[in-house]
Amino acid sequence: MRDALLLIAHGSREAEANADLHYLADELRRTGEYVAVVASFLELAEPSIAAGGTQCVAAGAERVVLVPYFLSAGVHVRRDLTAARDHLAGQFPVVDFLLAAPLGRHPQLLQIVAERASAALRTRTSERLS
Repeated sequence: MRDALLLIAHGSREAEANADLHYLADELRRTGEYVAVVASFLELAEPSIAAGGTQCVAAGAERVVLVPYFLSAGVHVRRDLTAARDHLAGQFPVVDFLLAAPLGRHPQLLQIVAERASAALRTRTSERLS
């Protein structure tokens, strides 16, 4: 199957705030594993989820995984992203749209949080020594 990733973040009016998702999309695109990797946003930024999904289909995707760049399965993931998936599935019935779990309780997130905390502590210690 020809798979694509549709990365989805909340979105911000500040371009810098959206840059992390674009970076992630660029890095995943470089792997060559997917026919398309598109960064999209629930609101406040472009492309929208619908536009991103359309880009994936236009690239030849037969299966599109919607990947929430959210920490928990709050109302946006449960309601809004489910509705977006259903809308895309209705618009492109020959393409399979799958909604992945949010980042939430993934075990590697524990390691990332611990690493960020350690880095902050090292920075604070080095500032005091200067």
